[in-house]
This record gives sequence, C-alpha cells and structure tokens, in this order.
Amino acid sequence: MNQPQGAHLVGSINFDDAETTMRTAAEHLGAHLKRIPDGEVGERFHWIAFQPDRLGRTPGIERVGDTPIPLRMLDMRPVRIAEGVSADELELAPLGYAEAALESWEVFARLKREGAIPGRIRFQVSLPTPLGVVGSFVRAEDRAAFEPVYEAALAAELDRILDAIPHDELAIQWDAALEFAILEGSSYAGNRYEWFDDVWAGTSERLARQIDRVPIEVEAGVHLCYGDVAEKHFVEPADTANLVRFANLVVEAAARPLTWLHLPVPIERDDAEYFAALEGLAIPQQTELYLGLVHREDGVEGASRRIAAAQKHVSRPFGVATECGFGRAPEGTTVPLFETHRAVSAAL
Repeated sequence: MNQPQGAHLVGSINFDDAETTMRTAAEHLGAHLKRIPDGEVGERFHWIAFQPDRLGRTPGIERVGDTPIPLRMLDMRPVRIAEGVSADELELAPLGYAEAALESWEVFARLKREGAIPGRIRFQVSLPTPLGVVGSFVRAEDRAAFEPVYEAALAAELDRILDAIPHDELAIQWDAALEFAILEGSSYAGNRYEWFDDVWAGTSERLARQIDRVPIEVEAGVHLCYGDVAEKHFVEPADTANLVRFANLVVEAAARPLTWLHLPVPIERDDAEYFAALEGLAIPQQTELYLGLVHREDGVEGASRRIAAAQKHVSRPFGVATECGFGRAPEGTTVPLFETHRAVSAAL
C-alpha cells in the first residue's frame, strides 16, 4: 500500500506560546503540512472551556450556581439569560477568537518572512460550532433563544479574521464534537444537549451553515470529534458509520466545497469493523481526508497497524493526524508525536 500523503495538525498543541508551536511544527513537519495552527495557547488551552468566562462579561448574562468550577485560570460554570432579559437584547462581549487569531497571525506572518515557515503553508484558525458552545455551557431552557445570538457573535469574530488576514494565507477549521454526543444519544445527569427534534438534520445543517460562511478563497475544513476530556471520549464510537453518515450529510448540505475532513480513530481500533463504513464516504475527490490514527502511546508501530487496517476500506489517498488536539498531553510528548506523523506519511 502507498504511504499516507501528508499530515494535519488538529488544533491544540502542548507548547506555551504560538511562536514555539509554529516554529517547532514547521521544523519537524513542514514538508508534510499544508497549514499550521497556533496551538490554541492561553485561555483556549481546553478548547471552549473559556467561553463561559467570556460570555459572563455580557450584561444580562449570569453564571449558574454560586460556586466556581475551576480549571486552571477558568471558571467553567454554565451561563443563563438573566430574569427579565430577552435574548435579542443581548450584545455579547468579544468571544476571544478574533483577538487570538490576529495576534497569532502576526507571529505566523513574521515567521514566514524569516523563512521559518514555508511560503506555501497557510495559517489555520480553529473555531467551535455554535452548537458546541451553546449545548455545553448555556442553561437548557435558554439554548433555543440564545443560539442565534451566539451564532451571530461568532460570525462577527470570523468576519474580523477574514478582514485582517489575506484569504490566500488562511484556513478555517470548524470543530464538531458535541454533535456526536447528540447523535450518539449521550447525556449528562439526564440532561439532553439538543433543543431541536431532528438530530441528524439539525446538527449537519448547522455545521454546513458555518462552512458556507467561509469565502471560497479561504480553505475550510472540519474536524469531527468524540471528545477529549482527560484523553477519554464521551462515547466510544462503535465504528465509523455515524462519522460517515454525518460527513456525507454536511457535504451535501454545504454550498461551498470542503477543503479537508478529519475523522478520529481510537487507539484500540485496528479492526475491519471500525473502518468498513468508510467505503460509503461520499466526499469529493478534491476534499483532503485525514484519519486521526496517530497516538502518542504506541507511536509508529500503532499508527502503522491502523493505517494498514484503514487502507483496506479507503481507496482514496489520505493523510494522518492525531484523533484530537494534544494541548493537554504530557509535557515532552509533542516532538515525538510530530516525528511519528513524519515517519508514517509521505512529504507533500
């Protein structure tokens, strides 16, 4: 079988600052990458966990509960719309995504000018779906009313990014994780995440709407995820069937083409049953496919086994990735992970 083509970095990377992240990624994987993220450093270290603090700065939004739920510098208590306040009255405080992207873009652009990052590589900005934030951190009874408010605010953050960064230098990745908690029927303390009836149409059409916000000159990708809290999934996928079904629905619903699609592969899955459904993946040939089959625990040997299993059911070229970001992986594991990506994939 041919070696996988290239590698993809999902988002979070275990370095303290964007410059170290981008320099190190380019040094170890530059020939294998089409785009480089900033590592989701600072308050973004735990994906969307910083959003309740950001939302709590808005007049008319209150925190749920009197006792903070600490996570390093963050308070993960959910939010609610205050009594007597209508959702359409809310003017959300900045969400932090544009601010972080523009700061990291300046570093990325300088590193390109210095020759540390190859000229063909784009700057990758990863954004959550509005559903992910609203379903995770907004009180259940407020979600339907709050969703369009948050979606508009996130769209404004995207517009700031699009206005500031040259489109031929930019790639936007939409991270879809809570979607799979919904599709798999997962719940927490009996609380259902969704506030709509048709979960397949509701989740896929929402994601397609976000993809279509990205201009055609800007690359647009999707990372599908089963969660990564303490390196555990909220549900263990039985196989790739729901990933394939969801991806096909999203591609069909989106007006613009998808540049890349990333799918997770759990560490213990090198069996035919997991990969067989990939034979039904109906994405265009020009859409890059990355399989998240690189894991720090078993390195090249484990990745090679999963690649061999995947190649029996995926007739098209694909690249490699981790199944989620690795910003919360143990210290000292990042460069070895980069080396594993390089060892099991061909340079572009």
